[in-house]
Amino acid sequence: MPDLRELYQDIILDHSKNPRNYHKIEPADRRAEGNNPLCGDRLTLYLRLDGDRIADVGFEGHGCAISKASASMMTVSLKGRTREEARVLFERFHDMVTGQPGGPIDAQALGKLAVFAGVCEFPARVKCASLPWHTMKAALEEKETVTME
Repeated sequence: MPDLRELYQDIILDHSKNPRNYHKIEPADRRAEGNNPLCGDRLTLYLRLDGDRIADVGFEGHGCAISKASASMMTVSLKGRTREEARVLFERFHDMVTGQPGGPIDAQALGKLAVFAGVCEFPARVKCASLPWHTMKAALEEKETVTME
């Protein structure tokens, strides 16, 4: 298991140092700002929709490695999904990071996002991992801001 944990850390560090979709989308159909005042994570999420499908997604901001990696991996996972598929993915991700350590994980549905399963062992980091997801959900619901408290 230590090898698997190390692999997961490598994936998170890679996405943190080289975030995918780290850019502003213009024009964006939806935009939301997320803030975690406890640790200073802040991000702006941009969505471009094609009907009910997410055609493009990007983000800008700053934060810890977990927050930035979560935003990066989330954007990769969302492209091409419908709004309903994005909502379901949000629920699965949220259930995983807020669940019990060692609890069941829908690895099939989550794919590479399962690397965040260990976050539930560190309650202070749950908000870091979930901030991008709550911001995406807010954007889809046409809300402008989300603050994790």
